[in-house]
Amino acid sequence: MANMKRFKDDMPDDLLEALLDNPYESLILVDDMGIVRFVSKSNEGLHPVSVNDAVGKHITEIIPNARLPIVVKSGKAEIGRRMILNEKQHVIARIPLIKEGRVIGAVGKLMFLHPEQLKNLYERIDPLEEGIDYYKEEINQAYGPRYSFEHIVGNSKLVRKAKSLAQKAAKSSASVIITGESGTGKELYAQAIHRASIRRKQNLVKVNCAAIPGDLIEAELFGYEPGAFTNASNNGKVGKFELADQGTIFLDEIGDMPNTMQVKLMRVLEEKEIERIGGGHPKKIDFRVISATNRDIERIVQKGKFRLDLYYRLNVINIHLPPLREIHEDIPVIFIHLLRQLTNGKSISLQDIAAEAIKEMKRYPWPGNIRELRNVAERALTLIKDKGRIQLKDLPIAMHHGSQGTPPGYSGSLELKTILANAERDALVRALKKSRGNRKEAAQSLGIHRTGLYQKMKKYSLH
Repeated sequence: MANMKRFKDDMPDDLLEALLDNPYESLILVDDMGIVRFVSKSNEGLHPVSVNDAVGKHITEIIPNARLPIVVKSGKAEIGRRMILNEKQHVIARIPLIKEGRVIGAVGKLMFLHPEQLKNLYERIDPLEEGIDYYKEEINQAYGPRYSFEHIVGNSKLVRKAKSLAQKAAKSSASVIITGESGTGKELYAQAIHRASIRRKQNLVKVNCAAIPGDLIEAELFGYEPGAFTNASNNGKVGKFELADQGTIFLDEIGDMPNTMQVKLMRVLEEKEIERIGGGHPKKIDFRVISATNRDIERIVQKGKFRLDLYYRLNVINIHLPPLREIHEDIPVIFIHLLRQLTNGKSISLQDIAAEAIKEMKRYPWPGNIRELRNVAERALTLIKDKGRIQLKDLPIAMHHGSQGTPPGYSGSLELKTILANAERDALVRALKKSRGNRKEAAQSLGIHRTGLYQKMKKYSLH
């Protein structure tokens, strides 16, 4: 009240009159009974009653279809509504006036006196909208899915089962966890599910939980405010969950998430709200979560290394992807599909692959699964170029069925570097198998750093 009194005392009458009578708003003020108490001069000519005669009359005598009494009754503002005045269309606002919790009147004002003003505004907004559309498209290119269910090939019972379950999952918003060995196509399934869901026009944001250092994963997931910690960006950062608002967040390698983050992730999944580091205001977000792991998630839950309540929250729909060695009948089909991808859709069939090569591909155990198969396809294309069919000799030596990995009819001796490479690869495969995909344990058993293990897995298409 003191502030209001000072405002009244200090406000010159002519300044207050200029404010109320400004030609850009055309104000009409009514009390809680709908009686007109003030009409600005710029209203002259807009209504059948003159400005001087309007004061004291009920608003409906001035404007028969007036909605100001409705605004007084509802207490809700009506902004940006259209209204015909003097045979012209105008954009107006109706705002309730509230004092001590009670509506004491309402004010109506023109937001645009002339249609040309609105047209000018649209002309300024259009370029901005085009810019927004451009950046949305750029974001969609970065976070949009590349693969659909059409990219999932195979006729085996296990593949058809996994694909059918994934298609059903796409129709819901339930949490999905995709399990399977490295290279079985977990991200492909995640993208296909998102692309077939109602969220397909929004972002699919991937987070590799194993690749982000433990002390940075919270900032990556939830973002941070400017200056939240040492070396923090002055502009702050939007977290992955915020980027996934209205869309899908894909938590890859979820089994490697630190225990401290599991608690915070559980809260986010339950409450659907995040809070940036250094921020004081939680923000509600709407997202669908798809997670994936190559580890035996139930086993690490039993060991107490993964929260049981978080597992239940993530494991609403469980899709298990089979390794290639369990679907050997699909290997030729998948191989041809990969060849077509690598040659931009070139027509390739079984006739383009020697029967002996197909036989050995079916026999081989494929520890790197589809990722390794793609590597072999790319290698074969590089070797044959335009020379014709893919032969057994175009496949890696490790796939040749013969004594000590030597291809039939091979008269020479293997180079030392090839022998060492085969031995190193076999050691990696055994270590990963023994640790059931736990890369930390595999690295320790091999006596190398975890980063070194990742590099070697990538080298041999085991990553």
